[in-house]
Amino acid sequence: MNRKLKIAIYSGEIPSTTFIERLIEGLSTRGCDILLFGILKKKVKYKTKGVIVKGYRQNRISKAFHLLYYTVLLTVFRIEEKRQLDSILKAEGRLSMYDRVKCYPVLWYKPDIFHIQWAKGLSEWVWVKEFGTKLVLSLRGAHINYSPVADQNLADMYNTYFPKVDAFHAVSKAIATEAGKYNASHEKIKVVYSGLDLNTMSSSEPVKSKKEKTFNLISIGRPHWIKGYVYALDACKLLKDNDFDFKYTIVGGKNDIELAYQIHDLGLDDDIELCENISFSEVIDVIGKSDLLLLPSLEEGLANVVLEAMALHKLVLSTNCGGMPEIIKDGQNGFLVPIRKPKAMAEKIIEISNLTETQKSTITNEALKTIQSGHTTEHMINGMLQLYQKVLK
Repeated sequence: MNRKLKIAIYSGEIPSTTFIERLIEGLSTRGCDILLFGILKKKVKYKTKGVIVKGYRQNRISKAFHLLYYTVLLTVFRIEEKRQLDSILKAEGRLSMYDRVKCYPVLWYKPDIFHIQWAKGLSEWVWVKEFGTKLVLSLRGAHINYSPVADQNLADMYNTYFPKVDAFHAVSKAIATEAGKYNASHEKIKVVYSGLDLNTMSSSEPVKSKKEKTFNLISIGRPHWIKGYVYALDACKLLKDNDFDFKYTIVGGKNDIELAYQIHDLGLDDDIELCENISFSEVIDVIGKSDLLLLPSLEEGLANVVLEAMALHKLVLSTNCGGMPEIIKDGQNGFLVPIRKPKAMAEKIIEISNLTETQKSTITNEALKTIQSGHTTEHMINGMLQLYQKVLK
C-alpha cells in the first residue's frame, strides 16, 4: 500500500495492558499509524510518532468538549456519514452522550482496521463495517473461556456477531477452538502468541547460603476463582504436613477475604503472603528472586506471566489448562499437572525442589529457547501484520 496503514487498537482505556502496549509500540515501529480511542487513565507518551492518541478524561466536561469537537467536524465535513451513524445508533438505542463520544472520533478517522481487544464489547462496534473499516477481534482469556458459559445473553451476542467479524486474533490454539463454539469461523482465526521484548527481560537472582533451604514459590494474578488459588493453598497444606520448608507469595492477592480465611483455616499464616499488585518491572524482579513460578489456574488462554518467567530462566509449574500445554512440555522446558489436583501439585513441587543445578539449567535453557523461537515481540508483530494484510486483501 502507498499510504500508511491506519489501525485502531481499541481496549477502551489508554494506556492498557502490557500485551496491548507492546502491540501498539511494535506496530508503530513498522510504519503503521496507530489510533487509540477511549478513556485516558493517565498521560501517556509513546516512543514513536506513529501513535495518535484521541482519548478523553473520565469526567463530564472532558467528554462534552470531546463530543462537541467531533460533532462540529462531522457536521461540517461529513454530514451524511454522521446522519447514517446516528441512524444506526438510534436503531440500537445507543444515541446517548456516552455512545456518541465513543463513536464520533472513530467515524471521523475511519481506520483501515478496527481491532477490538475485548470480545464483550463487540456489539458496540459492528457499525464500523458500514463505513469500510475492517473489524478484527482478539480472543482472549475470560471473555471466551468462561464468561459466555455463565452468561447466556453474552453467548447469544457472540453467536450473532462473531460471523460479522472480518478476522480473529487468538492468543492460543485452545482459545481458538473455544471461540468456534460461538460461530467464529475457523478460516478467519489466526493464532498469534504474545511476544516479549527479551532486551528488557532481566532480574536480580537471590543469593542463597548453603544453610538456606526455604523453597520460594510465587504466583502472580488477580484473586479470581479461575486462577485456582484454592487448590494451590491445599497443595501448600500438604507440603507443610510433609515438613517441606517453603514460602508462597501470591502477588495480587492482598485483601482477598476468601484466600485469607483459607490460609488461616489451614494454619498457613506463617508460610503464605498475599501481596498487592505491583508494576511490570517489579514483577520481573520478584520472579527472578523466586525458585518456582506456580500457575494453578483452571483455565487460561496463554498466561503472559509464564512466558516472562521462562524468558527469565525461571522454572515454571502450570496446570495443563487452556493453551498452557502449547508452550510447556512437561519435564523439558517446564512442568505440568492436572487442574484441581493439589496432591499432584504438591508432589511435583517437591520433585522440582530436588532437581540438581544441572537439571534446572537444562530445563530453563530449553524454556528460553521456546520463547526465542516463537514468543518474541518480533514474532507477535509479524503475525499481526500478516493478519491485517490478509483482511485488507
